[in-house]
Amino acid sequence: MRLNVNVELDYYFPEAADVLLAIEVAQLPDQRLIEDLLTVDGAEPLRPVAGEDGIGRRTWMRGEGTTRVRYRATVDVERPSMALESLPAAPLPSLPPEVVPYIWPSRYCESDRFEAFVQKTFGSLEGGAKLAAMADWIKGKMDYAAGSSDSTTTAVDAFVSRRGVCRDFAHLTASFARAAGIPARLVSAYALDLEPADFHAVVEAWLDGGWRLVDATCLAPVEGMVRIGVGRDATDIAFMTIFGSAEMRSQRVTVTRAGE
Repeated sequence: MRLNVNVELDYYFPEAADVLLAIEVAQLPDQRLIEDLLTVDGAEPLRPVAGEDGIGRRTWMRGEGTTRVRYRATVDVERPSMALESLPAAPLPSLPPEVVPYIWPSRYCESDRFEAFVQKTFGSLEGGAKLAAMADWIKGKMDYAAGSSDSTTTAVDAFVSRRGVCRDFAHLTASFARAAGIPARLVSAYALDLEPADFHAVVEAWLDGGWRLVDATCLAPVEGMVRIGVGRDATDIAFMTIFGSAEMRSQRVTVTRAGE
């Protein structure tokens, strides 16, 4: 399907600050970028840098005063639905070198603290069936509640409170998967039919020799997701990292089918 992405960010910087943007669509085999354009008003010249694992790209800018960012993209997504339950997990010694870091705990994904729980709850399952059961458990036990977490909330915090937003669901999914020996990384994405429309955080798990999208929130179909970047946790996939202070005045993200 062909999708149109439109982003409008309006921020005020009381003092000059370096900003790292990560809002551009990644070029990947299952999502072909047709065209895109990033424009920034009120900032110095932009400097692009490669994203994590060479997927997508980030852009350095320097914000000062009123700063408006606009991004639009047209992308063809060809991603057939796939039943996770049928996909085998890879033996750890066979993992490609670039996948290995995603079996370790990270700042927001304390997977080592979930090993006993995961073994007790999902130990009878294997591979994709285990991952699907984990996602179902998170969907069933967690309440999606806007404003219930912040930038300090970890997977353990979300597990205890049983509440969170998409990044908390993703942190918990990745933590469960890593605790079971399944490599998992966080993904920032645009998502068709996501309500409310916004940047979305989901997970990719390494199964059957490839990365497979998993969204425990079930707020949007993975067939209509457009990946921006990947990383160990929310630190690596933030759409905007501000080295200073700023006030968000408005933020708008829309994803539509082409022609609508």
